[in-house]
Amino acid sequence: MAEADIAYVATAGAAGLALGVSAWALRLRARLSAAVAAAERDRDAAQADLSRHDSMLRAFDDVSLALTAEGEASGAPIGPAELIARLTASDAAVGSGMDQGEAGQAILTRLRLSHAVSIEALVEAGKAFESLIDLGDIEPWRVEGRVAGGVAWLRLSPASRVVLTGADATESGLSLLGDASPIPTWIVDGAGRLAWANRAWLSELGAQSVDEVLDKGLSFDRGADALIAEAGRLGLRQEGFRWTTGGGHRRAWRIIAEPAAGGAVTAFAIEVTEAEETRDTLRRHVDAHDETLNHLADAVAIFGPSKRLAFHNTAFQTLFDLDPAWLDERPTHAELLDRLRQRRRLPEVVDYAGWKARELEFYGASQAAPDDSWSLPDGRTLRVVRQPHPLGGILLIFSDITDELNLRSRFNAQIQVQRATLDKLNDAVAVFGSDGRLRLHNEAFETFWRLPSDRIAASIEFDALAELCKAVLPDPALWLGLKARVADPDPESRIAISGEGRTIDGRIAAWQTRPLPDGATLVAFSDVTARRGLEQALVQREQALAESQALKREFVGNVSYELRTPLTTIVGYSELLETMGDLPERSRQHAGAIRVAAVQLARSIDDVLDMAQIDAGEMELSLGDVRVCDLLNEAAEKVRPKVEGRGAVLTVACAADLSPIRADEHRIGQALDHLLENAARAVSEGGAVTLTAEAGASEVRLTVSDTGRGIPYHLQAHVFDRFVRRERGGPGVGLALVKALVELHGGWAEVESEPGKGAAFILHLPYGAATTAAPPELQLDQPQAAEAAG
Repeated sequence: MAEADIAYVATAGAAGLALGVSAWALRLRARLSAAVAAAERDRDAAQADLSRHDSMLRAFDDVSLALTAEGEASGAPIGPAELIARLTASDAAVGSGMDQGEAGQAILTRLRLSHAVSIEALVEAGKAFESLIDLGDIEPWRVEGRVAGGVAWLRLSPASRVVLTGADATESGLSLLGDASPIPTWIVDGAGRLAWANRAWLSELGAQSVDEVLDKGLSFDRGADALIAEAGRLGLRQEGFRWTTGGGHRRAWRIIAEPAAGGAVTAFAIEVTEAEETRDTLRRHVDAHDETLNHLADAVAIFGPSKRLAFHNTAFQTLFDLDPAWLDERPTHAELLDRLRQRRRLPEVVDYAGWKARELEFYGASQAAPDDSWSLPDGRTLRVVRQPHPLGGILLIFSDITDELNLRSRFNAQIQVQRATLDKLNDAVAVFGSDGRLRLHNEAFETFWRLPSDRIAASIEFDALAELCKAVLPDPALWLGLKARVADPDPESRIAISGEGRTIDGRIAAWQTRPLPDGATLVAFSDVTARRGLEQALVQREQALAESQALKREFVGNVSYELRTPLTTIVGYSELLETMGDLPERSRQHAGAIRVAAVQLARSIDDVLDMAQIDAGEMELSLGDVRVCDLLNEAAEKVRPKVEGRGAVLTVACAADLSPIRADEHRIGQALDHLLENAARAVSEGGAVTLTAEAGASEVRLTVSDTGRGIPYHLQAHVFDRFVRRERGGPGVGLALVKALVELHGGWAEVESEPGKGAAFILHLPYGAATTAAPPELQLDQPQAAEAAG
């Protein structure tokens, strides 16, 4: 392309570019003009809005203050100049040349003195708050903190512009209504000062007006004041309970503090004295009820509607041996059952879960369940009573009836034994109650009256049963007397009586009554026909025996007399023959033998007569003080020649200080003579006979022992029997008489013997004869008796 073409093209392009730029510039200018116009309109609108907002903020009686992110005042406070001046404590804060920022900072500084924490929370966390503040002004100020548009704002307004105070409150209709209320009511403003009170409140304080209360500094209650302050500080309703004293009485009050707008608090004092006294009475009643239950022997447990243990007495804890601390934790019923199962205090069942579920089903019952019994593994048996509790839940009572069951079992066994015993008796026994009805009878009763058991069961009344029995024993007086003993409650009428009657078949029936302790009466009938016949036969035999005894005594007396007379003659002539000098020696010996035999025969006759007297109760003792040692020496001297003549030795052993005894010296000597004669016959050459006296606590023991052949064991039990064959001495009454004479003195005799080694006869004699066989004696005191014995 030529240069001219290139230049043309370049010129054309530059012209087109210029035209395009001009067109773009024109359009851009138009747009800028429109934007400027819109901005001016927005500015005017914003200024108008700002003026309206500023006018709106200044139109109300409050002051607003913005805060920076650092918590400082942002700009000037917004609000009426008068209020700003009051907040800054300056009469002309705005017109005195104080900078607006300084005014805002001054207000913020005063607020920080009491609300620094709330302001800091507002700036840092956006936490709103509302409160009252006393700035020393004529009235308190309400302070509000809010966040709007990312800026923290504070708003302050006089409390009088927000809440009712002073005369304004009293003039309102609400105040009139509260003034007529019987409940003491008062209002405290945000600064904690009394603003209003009704007549009831003023009456409690004895004041006529609020001004009087303020002037005198009166208060309803310091605790109530603290509660009201707490409600104002937290902005939440508070309730409390206070006791006050006035007029000589203590009164209970329920204090309610209700926060209101602007920090004011309305307080109510509701008197609950009667309710508290009732509650206290109820508490004492409950305590007494609990104490009463604690003294019960039965275990008591109460579970509430929540199935938790509400109460238990001491017996419950003792019965199941549970930890008191664990019971104080109020376990549930299910937990208690599980604990008892672990400690083996529940019945052992196969399906414990099902048994437990059935136990817990009683909570839905409307009536008491039937009594149940638990047999525990330790052998105890408990009676369980379940009852719905009036306040909901269930009442459980556990009684240990182990002893009761054992007692009942023993009682039933005893009743069965008694019934079986009665059935085994031959007497017809019937027991009538105090109502005259038959309670018990045995089989012999049916047999005696020939009545079947069904007829007796149908006639248990006394009169009806008596009519049946009259067919066997028709004695109207008998049945009338028995009825008086059975039915009459008079103790004199229920005394035991007895009697006899004859039945229509000839039997003799004996009857008797016995009053029983429970008011019942036992009546027994017995057939004594055979007994009466036997008694009559015994009486006849006794008469015959008495006649034979009399004949025996008469015979013995006659025979003894008839024998004693010729024996006396024989003894006399034999002694005469022995004294004749011209009689041959052999004849002299024969005469001596005759004399000895006659004397022995006379002695035997005397023994028989003595036994006869003792048997007839006719022997009388002649008591006196007997010196035992002298008595033993005299008896020994009588038999010493005979003992020594057999080549034996006779020894007497008696303590010198042995006390005298009260006895018949002749009869005791007679007993010793028989024993010594018996020993002299038994001893052989080289043997020994010993006569001993020993003192005991209440008796003296006289012993005659020998070293003879002794007595066989099978004869020792009968050695004192009369007319029994003996190995020593032959048949006779000598030893029987010894035993009888000792027993007459109140003593007793015994024998000790070992065959081949001799025998010992022991007489036990009391110091004072205890007998009726002697005339009565004057009883002396013990010291006097001892002195007389000495």
